[in-house]
Amino acid sequence: MTTTHKPATRLLRAGRPHRGWINTPVTRASTYVFDSVAEWRDTRERREKERLASYGARGTDSTHALEDALLALEGGHRAQLYPTGQAAIAVVLLAALRAGDHVLITDAVYEPVRRFCANHLSRLGIAYEFYPPDGSDLSARIRPETRLIYAESPGSLTYEMIDLPAVADLAHRHGALLAVDNTWGCGVLCQPLALGADISILAATKYLGGHADVMMGAVVCNARAWPAVQQASIDFGQTVGADDAWLVLRGMRSLTVRMAAHGAAALKVARWLHTQPVVARVWSPALPNHPSHDRWRRDCRGTNGLLTVEFRADITQAAVEAMIDSLALFGLGASWGGFESLVVPVNMRAARSLSDWTGRGPMLRLHVGLEDPEDLIEDLRLAMQCLSPSHP
Repeated sequence: MTTTHKPATRLLRAGRPHRGWINTPVTRASTYVFDSVAEWRDTRERREKERLASYGARGTDSTHALEDALLALEGGHRAQLYPTGQAAIAVVLLAALRAGDHVLITDAVYEPVRRFCANHLSRLGIAYEFYPPDGSDLSARIRPETRLIYAESPGSLTYEMIDLPAVADLAHRHGALLAVDNTWGCGVLCQPLALGADISILAATKYLGGHADVMMGAVVCNARAWPAVQQASIDFGQTVGADDAWLVLRGMRSLTVRMAAHGAAALKVARWLHTQPVVARVWSPALPNHPSHDRWRRDCRGTNGLLTVEFRADITQAAVEAMIDSLALFGLGASWGGFESLVVPVNMRAARSLSDWTGRGPMLRLHVGLEDPEDLIEDLRLAMQCLSPSHP
């Protein structure tokens, strides 16, 4: 296998360290024993720079296989696994920042990151500041003490994209790192490291696992960013179990096929929603009317199952919530990226701090799963009957 192979080919062969086995065997282990004190001491010295079997918390065949698959997917120098996507984000922030530092964070950030900044960065003496999701004024916000720019591209909920190569150049000229939450792009649709980022963060819970049966986060770093992330991960005791690693690796084998199906179905649903009189806007960067559509075409290789629907301003929140309750094929629940369709209401005034969403209609986020899109459209059509003007 070579790097010239397409992602689907690489993913079918990556992370298979054992000759003969198509599926990497599960290695459940904590203690690794050595033949001599000399070997034990040599391994403990070398493992700070090399990936070696030494102790379960430092990785097993199962976690190493998944790390190899992530490197084949995203590129980069080394990868690290975490119990959740939020854990991965928290470790990256704490690895890159110390008291007196400043971090710039997109206003389109995953909402729990806002809480982490308020509860933990502040008490540690780390200054944080949000910037517009398109990155339009980043250069004016950067300070001498800025050590990290944190991005999502596309951003949460309304999928704005920033110019990652330009932001990477800005960060590096000022001695800062660029970290990107790439859960939306999942390595198949977008590769931030190839666009200049230093760190790519993924919630493997979502598209990588793909079956709504595992929790995990992952970070892929270039050589510049890796030492600090590795040390923080060790110090915070971050690791995952072999069975979870096996589940994510299994999910990744079908990732390219699933992403194509999610993307095609989501666009079909989006185009139907766009024709509905109660809908003011459908948010997806793959739609030509999205503000970031041109940047999406440049930086991405497709779309996923996420859509955000904005209803007319005269539609009430209560009516939209009644519509959600009446859906049969969209489950009401957190997360996305599994095979099933999901829906959650969206509160943009709570999710953003730099833009004014007052006076806008209610919104909901859909994850279009692998059901037949015609069935999903019919489910939405029936549920949206309660949104007609004759209903409150």
